[in-house]
Amino acid sequence: MTNDDILVSISCITYNHGSFLRECLDSLVGQKTDFRFEIILHDDASTDGTQEIVREYVDKYPEILFPIIQVENQFSQGVRGMMTRFNFPRCRGKYIAICEGDDYWIDPLKLQKQVDFLESNQDYAMCFHNAYLYYQETDKKEIFRPLEEREYSASEILRTWTIPTASVLFRKDSIDFSGTLNPRYIYGDIIMFLTIAEHGKIWCMKDPMSVYRIHPGGMTSERMTIKKLELLILHQKQIQKDFSQKYAKILDKDIAGSLMFLSFLQLKEGRISSLKSGYESLKY
Repeated sequence: MTNDDILVSISCITYNHGSFLRECLDSLVGQKTDFRFEIILHDDASTDGTQEIVREYVDKYPEILFPIIQVENQFSQGVRGMMTRFNFPRCRGKYIAICEGDDYWIDPLKLQKQVDFLESNQDYAMCFHNAYLYYQETDKKEIFRPLEEREYSASEILRTWTIPTASVLFRKDSIDFSGTLNPRYIYGDIIMFLTIAEHGKIWCMKDPMSVYRIHPGGMTSERMTIKKLELLILHQKQIQKDFSQKYAKILDKDIAGSLMFLSFLQLKEGRISSLKSGYESLKY
C-alpha cells in the first residue's frame, strides 16, 4: 500500500481502555467509504488487556491498523502530546481524524461525509460535528452541545468547549506538529484546533456522529485541584504568548477567573501564605 492509496488516517491513543476499545475499533473499521483509510494507534503500556485487544485487531485488519505498543509508560516519564509525538508523523493520509480508545463513532458514513465536505470546500482546514456525552457510571447519554451547522471562529472555540475531539477531521498540512508540544500546554487539542484555524476555516456539522465517554479513568472526570489550576493558568498564558495576544480579551478573562478560583481553593485549604507566592510563581 502506498501513501497515495490512503486518504484518511485515524489517530487513536489508548491507555487502559480494555473495557471500551472493542467498541471504539469496531466503529472505526466499520466506516463505509469510497476511499482507503488507516488507523494509527499508540498504546502507552496498558496493563488491563488493552494491548491484547490491539494485537487481536491487528491480526484481523493488518492492512488498516498500525500500532505502537509501548513497554514502558511514557506519560509517567513526563512525555506529553502522544498523538502529536507518536501518531501524526506516521499518518499517510491527506486528512487526519481523531478517536481516542474510550470514545467511539456512531455513524458509519461519518468519514465519508466529512471528506466530501473538505474536498468540496478548499478554504476550510477542518470540520467537526456534534456528539453525545455518555456517562459510563450512570448509563446516561445527552447531546454534547446545541451546535449549529455553520462556520465557527477560533475565538468561539477557545471561549467555550465547542469541539468534541472524536469529531474532527482536518487537513494534515494544516498543523505544525511541533507547536503543540510545549510542556506548558495541558490541553493539546485546543492548541491543535487554534493552529489549524491559522490555516483555514472550521465548519461544524450539527448531527451527532460520535460519543464522548465520561468515566472514572478519563481526563474529564478529574477534580480541579490547586496544582491543576496552576497548570491551567500557565497553559492560558502560553496561548497568549504563542498566538501573539490574538485572543488576549478572552484569555485575560479566563486567567482572572482561574486566579480567583485558585485563591478560593487556597483559602479553603488554609494556605493563606501561598496566595502572594502563588501569584508571583505564575508570572511570566
